[in-house]
Amino acid sequence: MEDKTTCPVATAIRVVGGKWKPGILWRLRDDTMRYGALRREMPWVSERVLIAMLKELVADGVVQRTDHREVPPRVDYALTDYGRSVLPVMEAMAAWGQGHLDRQAAGGSH
Repeated sequence: MEDKTTCPVATAIRVVGGKWKPGILWRLRDDTMRYGALRREMPWVSERVLIAMLKELVADGVVQRTDHREVPPRVDYALTDYGRSVLPVMEAMAAWGQGHLDRQAAGGSH
């Protein structure tokens, strides 16, 4: 039996899963975004949690943080090349999720 430190699925979920990271990654899939734009796109996530999730994604090499060292402060976030490698998984999850929503809307539960 694999433990969670060696299980590849558990590792993937730790790095890009959870309640908020998939939404962050999905919003960064097409373009670089400033912190304020991400915050506006995800108003249901507290500022403290959004910052913590971004720090974790940066630490894992999935997202790149660029501080332009300007006044007023300007910080951008973008997917790294490594981070872009998760996009096919995200797209498959989005397709599955849309199919599930369509199924629910049609009244299917089985």
